[in-house]
Amino acid sequence: MTEELASGILILCATPIGNLKDMTPRVIEALQGADLIAAEDTRNSIKLLNHFDIHTPMTSYHEYNKVDKAKELVLQMKEGKRVALITDAGTPAISDPGEVLVQMCYEEGIRVTSLPGPAACITALTLSGLSTRRFCFEGFLPGDKKEKKEVLHEIKEESRTIILYEAPHHLRKTLEELYQTVGERRITLCRELTKKFETVLSTTLESAIHYYEKEEPRGEYVLVLEGKGLKEKRREKEAEWQEMSIERHMAYYEDQGTERKEAMKLVAKDRGVSKRDIYQYLLDKGV
Repeated sequence: MTEELASGILILCATPIGNLKDMTPRVIEALQGADLIAAEDTRNSIKLLNHFDIHTPMTSYHEYNKVDKAKELVLQMKEGKRVALITDAGTPAISDPGEVLVQMCYEEGIRVTSLPGPAACITALTLSGLSTRRFCFEGFLPGDKKEKKEVLHEIKEESRTIILYEAPHHLRKTLEELYQTVGERRITLCRELTKKFETVLSTTLESAIHYYEKEEPRGEYVLVLEGKGLKEKRREKEAEWQEMSIERHMAYYEDQGTERKEAMKLVAKDRGVSKRDIYQYLLDKGV
């Protein structure tokens, strides 16, 4: 018996996001050796299990029973059961009710292990052509209007590459909301990842909106959005400085303990003028 199949354990098992050949031998072994498989949709997962000749009993674990069912599963693991958790596709606990079960296991001192495999967000990121050095995952935008507005504002200021999920019937509205919030930016839209008709559209927000005015969105989408660029941030900051009086600008630095000569140098740099210009302005104003 492998280490992953020790008793009293939760095993997070990544399953294919489309192509069944992406199922790893470790995951197959774990699912075959578990006492119970907790699945997001047992009707969907039975097809996967049958394909790999896995006959382990299944139980339903989803968004609407995630707390009560997690308590039941924790009790079974405390009795020594090996529980494998799978989602409909990809890695459990990412934008998924499995997060609750993992937290509860740690609270109860139950060991958790994760068997790596497919994840739509990472697959899309690597295909996007956008920066992969720094990125953040937002998942689905909130349904609540107030909360969504707050998240969109955060996205507007985010300098890292942003990954979102979206359903086809919400795609057009989401693209419009993103464009209205962040303006024109590069975006890559991915669908049917790892499948025969995998589609990767690398474009801009405005072009994506026009494209889907004619094309009907189909399937689940992963959106990879360009973060706020340094030039854009610098332009906005320069605009803020220009709206501020030079006196207030000087006070901003001097109140932090910056010496006057150094403050003049910083103010000049912020405003894109020479230090002499700032010195002359202050001299003329007698401040």
